Amino acid sequence: MKVVSACLSGVHCRYDCKAQSRPAIEEMVKNGEAIPVCPEQLGGLSTPRPPAERVGTQVLTDTGADVSAQYAQGALEALRLVQLCGATEALLKSKSPMCGAGKIYDGSFSGKLVEGDGVFAELLKKHGIKVTSIE
Repeated sequence: MKVVSACLSGVHCRYDCKAQSRPAIEEMVKNGEAIPVCPEQLGGLSTPRPPAERVGTQVLTDTGADVSAQYAQGALEALRLVQLCGATEALLKSKSPMCGAGKIYDGSFSGKLVEGDGVFAELLKKHGIKVTSIE
């Protein structure tokens, strides 16, 4: 079983209320091979919501609001789902401050990428879940 970023399965849950649908991932969900999750929503954030980027251990919106607590809570709730369904792998949306793996935006809202993981991707890796970033 795999867990996938809900936006990749066609759910309109991104900060801008859009999806980043990938047909192969939609098929995995339809076939019961993957469970879609949106950690931001599980953390209590609305859709749409202000864009946010990770800066060290904090997650800040483009207006400077600190949403770190919501990101941490959402990552924990999503991890619980991963554990409940016995997922061993995650296919997550690249560059996201929650789901990005390997490269994320640098916090300047300029489009610059830096080495790093989103809050959920980092938590999954700490729990031995294989994380793959999907562009």
